[in-house]
Amino acid sequence: MRFSELEGATVGVWGAGREVGSFARQLARRLPKARIAVAVFDSPPTLDASETLQAPDVRIVGSAEAPVALTGCDVLVRSPGVSIHRPELVALREAGVPVTTATALWLAERGGAGVIGVTGTKGKSTTAALAAHIARAAGRSVRLAGNIGAPALDLLDEDDAEVTVVELSSFHIADLDVGPEVALVTNVFREHTDWHGSEEAYRADKLRILGLPGVRVAVVGEREKRVARAHPDVEVAVFGVPGGWEASAEGISRDGEEALARSELPLHGEHNALNLCGALTALEALGIATPELRPALADFRPLAHRLETVLERDGVTWIDDSISTTPESALAALASFPGRDVILIGGGQDRGQDYAQLAHALAERGASVIGVPSTGSRLVAAAREAGVDDDHALDAVDMAGAVELSQALATTGAVVLLSPAAPSYDHYTSFEERGECFRALAQLRR
Repeated sequence: MRFSELEGATVGVWGAGREVGSFARQLARRLPKARIAVAVFDSPPTLDASETLQAPDVRIVGSAEAPVALTGCDVLVRSPGVSIHRPELVALREAGVPVTTATALWLAERGGAGVIGVTGTKGKSTTAALAAHIARAAGRSVRLAGNIGAPALDLLDEDDAEVTVVELSSFHIADLDVGPEVALVTNVFREHTDWHGSEEAYRADKLRILGLPGVRVAVVGEREKRVARAHPDVEVAVFGVPGGWEASAEGISRDGEEALARSELPLHGEHNALNLCGALTALEALGIATPELRPALADFRPLAHRLETVLERDGVTWIDDSISTTPESALAALASFPGRDVILIGGGQDRGQDYAQLAHALAERGASVIGVPSTGSRLVAAAREAGVDDDHALDAVDMAGAVELSQALATTGAVVLLSPAAPSYDHYTSFEERGECFRALAQLRR
């Protein structure tokens, strides 16, 4: 379904996030014969919903009323955070009501042409930002949209760019009808099982991007190449392997020739070197020649809360990696500081994380770990069982306590690393708020 096909339609929306807000603005401006008739909220809206949705006669209902209230609508546009696996949405689809997102409507309108869609459990924001940055350095007009950048439908207000990089979560991909011309998957680990229902469903919803109509090239790491090659009509480009863009201890190379030394990379960690390889492979797939990387990346800066240096004082580096919500991402963060003493602050919302591998890595590194609620005590216990000394595996009551303990443990040359290996929603509204709390507390220390 395309956005322009909604003229004259009776529309329902579920949620009022930035995507739904963008959809409402564009609908009111561009398709005056369409109207938002029903809005569903899982909790009472804090703002004037009729004003936000630019629909003065909108009927506001709760999720229990939704299946009946929305059956008279021609389409439901959901906020990405609303799971397609909810029984209410399953019932609506079975009743013949199409369910979509604003991003899906834009992709269908564009037909995916000239679009690089970036997804993955971790690294998608950084990879999308790298792809857009390098494309601009190559002289192309570029737009960045999706989870990072503007809501996709807001691009209707701008001239078409030669390259549009869209960051797509599994929440978007689960019911996309049209994919991007180039689909890039950074990696897939266990995540978001509450939204998808199971690890298997999460993986399937994430990787369905590779076989969507409109996808010409699938760009994947070695782990996912078999899945990509199961789609015979899609060209497959693999990064991180010999013969393509590859990361090593020395740096970034193409066909065995070094393009950038490791010391020249603008980001910490091998995983970010691989993210750069993925971005370069996707740009090549779109026909964009790689510019000279040293000047192209000279002014690239890490995104906030992604291995971001927030303080260097008295020989101690404080790193905010609050985006880390899985043990795998914390492992990658830990590996980003070889040869340095690391004090890891970990813990957050409990999603049944298995901390055994992270705990063994901490023990092997001789690292310290400080746990914060809610899962920090489990991480600390696992670390002690793996061999971390009790004096270097400590529980804190909150982030302020963790920062204080970190300062006491840190010696010259150490890294204090907030990489929680858990979501933030048990104590914060977002990973951004958690990271800002850590930054403020670190900078207050004397």
